[in-house]
Amino acid sequence: MKVLYCGHAPRWERTTRGESRKERSRNYGARAVALDAKTLTHLERLESEAIHIMREVVAEATNPVMLYSVGKDSAVMLHLARKAFYPSPPPFPLLHVDTTWKFQDMYALRNKMAVESGMELLIYQNPEAAEKGINPFDHGALHTDMWKTEGLKQALDKYGFDAAFGGARRDEEKSRAKERIFSFRTASHGWDPKNQRPELWNLYNARKNKGESIRVFPISNWTELDIWQYIHLNDVPIVPLYFADERPTYEWEGQLFMADDIPRLEKVLGYRPEITMKSVRFRTLGCFPLTGAVESTAKTLPEVIQETLLTTTSERQGRVIDKDAGGAGMEVKKQQGYF
Repeated sequence: MKVLYCGHAPRWERTTRGESRKERSRNYGARAVALDAKTLTHLERLESEAIHIMREVVAEATNPVMLYSVGKDSAVMLHLARKAFYPSPPPFPLLHVDTTWKFQDMYALRNKMAVESGMELLIYQNPEAAEKGINPFDHGALHTDMWKTEGLKQALDKYGFDAAFGGARRDEEKSRAKERIFSFRTASHGWDPKNQRPELWNLYNARKNKGESIRVFPISNWTELDIWQYIHLNDVPIVPLYFADERPTYEWEGQLFMADDIPRLEKVLGYRPEITMKSVRFRTLGCFPLTGAVESTAKTLPEVIQETLLTTTSERQGRVIDKDAGGAGMEVKKQQGYF
């Protein structure tokens, strides 16, 4: 049937003389992509991608959960989740795998954000690690294995979660750089870096075998600078430890750490470490005896962003757990079930 237009044809139907339907379709697609590139900023494109991933997982998964470690990446991920499903709260709970050795400021923000977001907060501690008194000073890598890796696996099994959002990013560490956004895990939560699915054109295959689960990383394509700029532009609440301040510090195994709980340190170490006050902040957060501080004067977000632009070292340089297992610590841990 031939359609006649009165006046000008609609914009999407206007073509040059002799242009075929196939060419017209291709050219329209190119114009649409160009228009999208002009109207969305870099951060808006990253935000849009992350929201698309979250909605895709909710549509495909049976029982999703968001891992909430209370760091800056978790803060951005929670903000994106609330935005993705607004005005309703996100249709999944928050899961905090507690090692009992987090910074006190992290626990305070965790509880505050759980209330503010209206989401259910699940807190899980590995009972075996608690019973054996596993700690980062006496047990080394076993602390991370028991409290974090085994604790996470136990929590996922206990609640039957088949998809877990995580805040890992490709630019953080070499093993994370080669992991897909949809990272499939075996029934025992293991990861095989040689057995990953292609992710072309923002298409994600969420089909899995019985017993398998998926770790999903919505902000995988973000950089540390992207994270800080997004936090600044959107007023995302974060732990104050990311800003420089005078804090009690001590040196242990060649790194500078914050004495967050001095009585507990004395009890575990058997002595009181030499403590000095220094202006420090953290680029990444974890268990306080395993997270090195950096000397800094950056007290505001613009100053943190400026410092990030000038830095020549990895943000995870202070994470002791990355140096386990002969320098391949993170990849080995991920193969064993670490997030």
